[in-house]
Amino acid sequence: MSLRTRLLLTLGITLALLWGLAAAWLMRDLEEKFVETLDQRLAQSARMVAGLMLQLPPEVWESADQRALSIPPIEGLACQVHSPRGEIMARTHTDMENILTPGERGHAYRREGDMTWRVFTYERGGLTITTADRMDERDMLLAEVIKVAVVPFVVALIGSLAALWLGVVRGLAPLTRLRESLARHHPDALAPVSTYGVPQEIRPLIETLNALLVRVQQAIVREQRFTNNAAHELRTPLTAIKTHLQVARRVGEEPAREALAHAEEGVERLTRTLEQLLTLARVEGRVEFDDGTSCGVEEVAELAIADAECRDPARIQLPAAWPQATLAMPQALAVTALRNLLDNALRHGAPGGPVTLDARWVENKAIEFRVQNQGPKLDDATLVQLTQRFWRSGKQQGSGLGLAIVAAIAERFGATVKFSSPAGGGLQARLLLPAVIVPPGTDDDAALPGRPGNNL
Repeated sequence: MSLRTRLLLTLGITLALLWGLAAAWLMRDLEEKFVETLDQRLAQSARMVAGLMLQLPPEVWESADQRALSIPPIEGLACQVHSPRGEIMARTHTDMENILTPGERGHAYRREGDMTWRVFTYERGGLTITTADRMDERDMLLAEVIKVAVVPFVVALIGSLAALWLGVVRGLAPLTRLRESLARHHPDALAPVSTYGVPQEIRPLIETLNALLVRVQQAIVREQRFTNNAAHELRTPLTAIKTHLQVARRVGEEPAREALAHAEEGVERLTRTLEQLLTLARVEGRVEFDDGTSCGVEEVAELAIADAECRDPARIQLPAAWPQATLAMPQALAVTALRNLLDNALRHGAPGGPVTLDARWVENKAIEFRVQNQGPKLDDATLVQLTQRFWRSGKQQGSGLGLAIVAAIAERFGATVKFSSPAGGGLQARLLLPAVIVPPGTDDDAALPGRPGNNL
């Protein structure tokens, strides 16, 4: 069921029900007041006749004992007067003795044939006056009154329903225009939907939709750029592997071994590039990273050093002690980020030069890893491009994805990564990761409640 139909049915039924209850209440009160008014008229007629009869001269009374006086009849109303001795002194109808016979005082219903009468009996000064109304006359009059009262209600109800329909249709018109606008959108056109002339209640919906379209467009652009760059980066090692294998097939034993060695290097480079691409895709996607293990600072540093491409571990200079803290993020990604920083420092620093790795607390809520190498000073333009995908300075080797992965990990888990080039040259990377303090004697797993950063 559409929203328009649901609103029309709900509001229309509610409105009709309320109008119907109000009309029924009014009709009941109207009928009660109508009957009460006619009963009062009937009683007042009897009292008026009694007053007139008591004012008649004695000779009229004497003649009334011999012959009943005739009172001119009124349509639908009958009257009869009885003397103290029970004789009829005056009457309007000669054929209604059963209806107008004195009875209990007050109002009553009497029926003769197929006609019902409303009768009122009144006694004053020894006289008994009986008046009667025909119920069919009353019913006809009541029907006319009800008709006059009901017609405005019906007209008002129909007008209200028409106004309701028009109001709902006009009120939902912006939704209809929004639907038509989205239906006209080309799948490749993700331009924001216009909010001109949109009601205040629908504006947040359209703004949220526009924000979603912007994110979708950014995701599409990112995926297209990723695909193009990946295709370019994978084509180079594959071509090199193919060339080396062709050389190995045609040359002698020693050149063949050399060509195969180059091919193996190409395979390793291709494997590492694929691993980096998969890691980057997982980090930038919505894949959950929850390995269920704690993530201590010293442990992360040891695993990152073990995984780094370093033939001489002595090149990496470590601090005397590590902070006692647990990182609030998955261990695998923390190790990956720190390892990529170490690989970048080892590969692009001075040949054989030392690489310094340190960690310290920052405001008791984060751990800052610092990785610094030695080499030429880098300008600001180069520092800005370090985290771009597939970017490499000059003829440097590598996939150009390591630092981009570090930036993606930092963005996903609320961390930060910054690069600077000290006055003495080289590159300093600072990776700030969220962490919690580990109290003495506390297990690392217990110190990481809820594993913030994993619930993504």
